[in-house]
Order: sequence, then structure tokens, then C-alpha cells
Amino acid sequence: MSWYNEAIFYHIYPLGLTGAPKQNEYTEPVHRLNTLLPWIDHIKAIGCTALYIGPLFESVGHGYETTDYKKLDSRLGTNDDLTAFVKACHEKGIKVIFDGVFNHTGRDFFAFKDIQQNRENSRYLNWYCNVNFLGNNEYNDGFSYDNWGGYNLLVKLNQRNSEVQNYICDVIRFWVSEFDVDGIRLDAADVLDFDFMRALRRTAEEVKPDFWLMGEVIHGDYSRWVNGETLHSVTNYALHKALYSGHNDHNYFEIAHTVKYLQNMGNLTLYNFVDNHDVERIYTKLSNKAHFNPVHVLLYTLPGVPSIYYGSEFGIEGRKERSSDDSLRPALDLADYANAKETNPCTALVAALGKIRQNIPALNYGSYAELQLTNRQFAFARDLDGVRVIVTVNNDDNDAWMNLPAGNASEYVGTLTGQKVTVEGGRINVSVGANSGEIWVPAGDLEEYQPFKAEFSAKAEIPKAESVEEAGALTEKETISEDQSAAQETDAEKASIKEIISTEETVRSTEEEADETTDTNIVQETAATEEPLATTEENSVEKETIKVDPNKSPEDMTVEELQAAILAKMANNGPVTDQMKKTVYDNIWHDSLVNWIKSFR
Repeated sequence: MSWYNEAIFYHIYPLGLTGAPKQNEYTEPVHRLNTLLPWIDHIKAIGCTALYIGPLFESVGHGYETTDYKKLDSRLGTNDDLTAFVKACHEKGIKVIFDGVFNHTGRDFFAFKDIQQNRENSRYLNWYCNVNFLGNNEYNDGFSYDNWGGYNLLVKLNQRNSEVQNYICDVIRFWVSEFDVDGIRLDAADVLDFDFMRALRRTAEEVKPDFWLMGEVIHGDYSRWVNGETLHSVTNYALHKALYSGHNDHNYFEIAHTVKYLQNMGNLTLYNFVDNHDVERIYTKLSNKAHFNPVHVLLYTLPGVPSIYYGSEFGIEGRKERSSDDSLRPALDLADYANAKETNPCTALVAALGKIRQNIPALNYGSYAELQLTNRQFAFARDLDGVRVIVTVNNDDNDAWMNLPAGNASEYVGTLTGQKVTVEGGRINVSVGANSGEIWVPAGDLEEYQPFKAEFSAKAEIPKAESVEEAGALTEKETISEDQSAAQETDAEKASIKEIISTEETVRSTEEEADETTDTNIVQETAATEEPLATTEENSVEKETIKVDPNKSPEDMTVEELQAAILAKMANNGPVTDQMKKTVYDNIWHDSLVNWIKSFR
């Protein structure tokens, strides 16, 4: 397997963490990147093995309006600084991936500047989409062009142009030869051209063994992007949404059904996270701060690659604002958190989970099996090579007992608390603390697990905040055992959709920020009943039939026409299920739908 299958990521937004000015004056380099060198030891100390850092390259403001793909942003330093930084990470055993902003450039990029100067005679006219000299824009260029997200600051590249493809592939080669980077996170991957991504994948396979391509995708069937021809992984916004709302609503059914929904897409290795530079901090989003514990136990144990956004391991707050994302991307002084691993229960938990994850292969490669599920308790197994690891979480303010089918062992031990339980009749009976979680492994030579218990149990408990609802206000569902799971899953498949949660449609900033962060729409199972629901107008996935003009280009179609055209293409390839229809109807982004319809061959 590849390094990224076993990775635990740390995510840094460098312009924010280093306190760089919001606007780039293109002056002499200031070596702020070097101030992040001490963070490498911290990243390793909390158990992370890989770093996603970006955007890094010369830009106008927030980093996503690139001016020069081959030059470190002067607010951060020089290329030599970046080379030394990556080398220092590698010496500590930490892989590094950069942000690749290849959907659009800034207006100061050389190709766009040439169009401004030479207009119709510019050799770079076809590097961008729909440059029109009969139009104009707010900058009074005397021409218009396609952009990203309605922001003319972000000029959309024509990714079907072979020169553009070759140029970006050469950028990747340069990043590997100059900086020795191990992979790329592709910004706005959900609107990238699929042939362009195939070219990037071919380049990835050329430049370095196991060079990783991970894309920012907000919604839809992730298998469209994650496959042998395009990307290795994408951002798992579906699970991100379920993790915080499933705890806020005391509804583990939402999380469990989201996992099943994702597994139905295939054997995908997705990039899991609870917050990032575009969404509110998890500590801010949680109604009960004590849920920080079970949320992170799930982050580190559910299928996928876990990631921690800088500062969230300290339990810092960060609220999304309409006019600025600055509060999500603060400057931090590591010295202020020098003893966090010993004194901060959030940091202690993250560090313990990092070490546990590194030492239990089943959490990277094991199959997933749901064992028990109620609104407030959830248990599942990760099975690998005859070894069963059991994960239990509890979002209730009271301790809970769970009786679970065990593996081929006589005794299990909790890696966070050190509890030991005997297997009786092939099952274990375990206590799960209020608002907490545990990872149970077969007992044996547990020397490697002793530090986890010592580090974690020495900390004070995470302070409990009052829940939004009174304890016990929600009706508890009947416990679903492993023996009942097959029947329950069948019911779930037959059930109509009770409620579609369409929350937080967040464009990266109302002024210039262009990092789309719409939380994915997720099917939420009601917390009051597990019976199949009658189909109604509100929950049906059927829509009025839309007639599509076959002579109309995808760019000229409405969202509804694009959805209808995609479903027609799907029908040509086989039966279209309700879930497939829902995935199409959930996608309301014109550029994404245009790329989707073009992806059919």
C-alpha cells in the first residue's frame, strides 16, 4: 500500500498562521515560513505523519489568485526557504503536499497580463475561457472572461487547451524537482475538467512513486473523481457534516448512514476532517464542547485518512464571518501552547489518537462493520487479518453499557482508558464514559499501548458544556445489534428521505475569497423512529420532467437542464436508482454540472 493510506495529516494555512499581510505588495521576501520550522516537531509529537500546507505561491491576497506558480509568496520567503522546510519535514518522517490552484489564476499572472497588453493579438487568448472583447468588467479591462465563483479576481483557465495542460504539468514537475513535494491538494477539483485531471494523474505517476493527488470536492458521487484515471482521494465533506450535526442532534444514525452511503460509492480512501480553513472550527460548531472527544475518536477510526487543522488540537474557536475568513485562519504562537500535550485535554486526546492510529493497522486497512447503533451510542468494528478492533462512542451525559460481538481473543483492552474486559460467549460487555469514546483491541503484549493510557488519563476531563437539549429529551431508538443489521439496512434502503439538510451554503468570502465551502447535503435519519417513511412530495427524489434541447451547449443550459441531461446519460448506461437521482439533484452548481455532463464519453 502507499504512504497516504497510513497517513495522519496536519493542515496549515501558512499566510494565516505566520501572520502575513492580507495584501501582497511584491516587496523583498520576508522569511515568515521559517517561523513554522518549530511546528514540525509539534506535528510529529501529536502523531501526525503528513502535512498539507497551502496556498504557498506568489499571489495577490489570500493565496488563491496565483501570480507565479514557481515562486514562493514573497510574504512567506524564498524558494530556498520552502526547499529547506520540506527537507526538514522529510527528516522527521513527515510527507508534504502543496495546494495546487489550477482552476484559475490571478489577474497578475503573466498570461493574463499579456492579454491586457496585447488584447486580440495575445498568444495567450485561449489560455482562458470565453475572453470576449465586446464585453467589459469592473476593472474596465475592455473585455470580459469566465471566472471562478463570480469573482473576476479569479480568471478561469481553459483546461482543455493543451498548452495550459502542459504548463501546469511542468509546474508539478518543477515542484517535485525543486521542493521534493509528495503530493498535491487540487483546489476546486469539483469544477476541474476531467481530461485535465487525467493529464495530472499521468504526470503524478511520472514524477514520483506514490505521488498523491487529493481534490477539493464538496458534494456528489466521489467515485467520479476517485478512480484509477483521475484522483487518489477527495475531501470528505459528507462525513464532515455528519460528525458535528450527528453529535449536536444526538443522532448517531446520521453518522452511521453517511458511512454506509460513502461505502456504496466503492472502496474509496477519502480525506476526513472536522474543520479546515474554509469552515468553522469544530470546537465552535459543537453545542456540547465535551463532544470534542467522541467526534475525534470517530475521525481517527472511521474509514479514511484523518486530518487535523492547525490550532484545533488546542480546542481553539473560529467562527465563519460573512465578510472575512480571518477568524478561521489566525496567527498562532506555538510558544503559547508549549505544554498543551500535558495540560490541554484536547491536545492530549489528539496526540493519543495519533499514536493509537499509527500502531493499529486495522484502523488504516480494516473492513468496517456496524455493531450497535442508537441515537446516543454507536459501535463498529474494523477487521483485518482475523483481528477485530472495536470502537465505541457515547454522546450522552451519562455512562453507557454496550454488549458487543468480539473477535478471536480472550480479553480486550481500551487503548485510551486502560480498561480490560473479558470475552464471554464471543462478546464483550463494556462501559463507555459520558461524552467519550474508546478503541478496544485484543489484549496481549500491550507495552506499546501503555503511553497512551498514561498521557491521556493524567489529563483533566474536557469541561462539559450544557447541551442544546435537556438530557433525555430525545426518544432513544431500540439498540440495533450486529445480528439485526442486515434487516435494518434493508429497511434503510427502502425508506424514503425524511429530511434533506441543506446547511451552510458558504462561498469562501463575499469579497475576494474563493475557496468554496458549501457543506454537502446529507440524508438525515429522524431521531424519533426507524420505520420506513411514506413517500411525500417533500421527500420524493422525482422532479418534473425537463426537456433538453440536444443542440444546446452544456454551458448554455440551466441547472435543471443539466441535471436532466446527466440523468439521461446515466439511463443509457443502466438503471438509475433513487440514490443516483438524489446525487444529481443535490448538485446545484452550474460549473460542476457542466463538467459532469462532459465527463460522459
